[in-house]
Amino acid sequence: MLIPCLRYENAPAAIAFLCDAFGFTRQMVLADDADPSLVHHAQLGLGHSLVMLGSARAGDVAELYRWKTPAQAGGITMCVYAVVADADAHHAVAKAAGAEIVTGPHDNDGYPGRSYSARDPEGNVWDFGTYDPGAHAVD
Repeated sequence: MLIPCLRYENAPAAIAFLCDAFGFTRQMVLADDADPSLVHHAQLGLGHSLVMLGSARAGDVAELYRWKTPAQAGGITMCVYAVVADADAHHAVAKAAGAEIVTGPHDNDGYPGRSYSARDPEGNVWDFGTYDPGAHAVD
């Protein structure tokens, strides 16, 4: 199992957006007792998938891992793919919630299923589609 881990300048707003626009559910949100705008760790679920995130902050950990938000990096270095039952319906909810649509729903070119891509408010790109790579795994 792979679990993407992301950093956000405004983690509480990112959590709200990911839940409202993309259908994630809060499984765990550990905010700082003295400053609730600082999220040490959050886990959000989508079906059988999970993403972890926290607040971007300077310090030893950021330096060690070279953490950068998309804004700090000047773009993205990866996107997150999530399997959904209906890409068109998921897209409609995300668009209504204000997600920036990168590519609208379309049939995948060269492999099964439909998908679309959206950018969250801090610039991370999310791809949602009906193609389930686990169901089509090849050794």
